[in-house]
Amino acid sequence: MPDGALDDAVRLLRGKRLVALTGAGCSTESGIPDYRGPETRRRARNPIQGRELVRSAETRRRYWARAVLGWERFSRAAPNAAHRALATLEEAGVLGAVITQNVDGLHQAAGSRRVIELHGALREVVCLDCGTPLPRATLQERLLAENPDWLAIVAELLPDGDAELPDALVSRFRVVDCLSCGGALRPRVVFFGENVPKPVVNDAFAALDAGDALLVLGTSLAVFSGYRFVLRAAERGTPMVAVNLGELRGTPHFAVHIEARVGEVLPALAARLLAPLTD
Repeated sequence: MPDGALDDAVRLLRGKRLVALTGAGCSTESGIPDYRGPETRRRARNPIQGRELVRSAETRRRYWARAVLGWERFSRAAPNAAHRALATLEEAGVLGAVITQNVDGLHQAAGSRRVIELHGALREVVCLDCGTPLPRATLQERLLAENPDWLAIVAELLPDGDAELPDALVSRFRVVDCLSCGGALRPRVVFFGENVPKPVVNDAFAALDAGDALLVLGTSLAVFSGYRFVLRAAERGTPMVAVNLGELRGTPHFAVHIEARVGEVLPALAARLLAPLTD
């Protein structure tokens, strides 16, 4: 970790009310793959589109067949040092909110209370027809009851609880429907091709505007749903610090860019920000 850059970040952020914008790089150290790491182009070649999920029973079959496998590992992921450091900063009154592009719920599991989930949460399922909500864990039990041998399949875990699975196996999968109305079920997440709900965006903008500095963690900012907050901060003259590995969109907007793992940098940064000032 570059000590000079960490010193610069501490000088810039000390005494300010922070807001964090987090991406997949915040969770990779918990064992959840990201979309833009070294294996990205190979893994993310055929993401499910939101429009197709809504209108196509076969697309939903493909999603749930893969998600049943991915959920087993995804749901066991535990918060890492980065998540815990953010919760510590919030508890100390230094961090006002976490705006996250992740759907894994690890910020809340670490103790963060003010979390705005831009892309929803995989832990929640909703009926497309009547809107009845359902915990993802409960749906997993129902899906496994209909497909009792499914977990014996060996598959590669993909980002956001997905898994690699051949079409021949997908065709055998039995999908379950809403117990209230018989409608189709979907996870409460924003899929490719869908927009972040406007109330969520407004909530995130309000949280950003209430802060004095923006801390961008573990995201390349390639997706506009996150990058818009960097543009907003730049318009307002809000100082920004980024911590991530690899590419970073909008680099000129950042006063400090630390190219390192979030789980390595953030605990050290939090400790320095919370340490008493000395003469």
